[in-house]
Amino acid sequence: MDQICVVTTVVDARSVADVLAAAAVAGRLAACAQVGGQVDSTYWWRTGVETSTEWSVQFKTAPDRLTALVDQIRASHPYEVPEILVSRVESGDPGYVAWVHEHTRP
Repeated sequence: MDQICVVTTVVDARSVADVLAAAAVAGRLAACAQVGGQVDSTYWWRTGVETSTEWSVQFKTAPDRLTALVDQIRASHPYEVPEILVSRVESGDPGYVAWVHEHTRP
């Protein structure tokens, strides 16, 4: 139980970010979710380069809840091809890691 996962995504509106964050925490798929301020993203889409303003959401979860969290994000995400990035944190403050595990139990 010394590992947690951080899942990151971006969406096109603060209200969408807030809904994704609240749903994950309420469903105990994430112990917490942090909505970050606006970011300007420049990326290839279809045949050209686009720039848009997005909101980032970072979820903290236990490894055994990762698949369910990613599935929920994907199902609720407004983008055709959502950015869903997963990072595994191999170690962290033991109290925080235990807290994440405790608060992601169904």
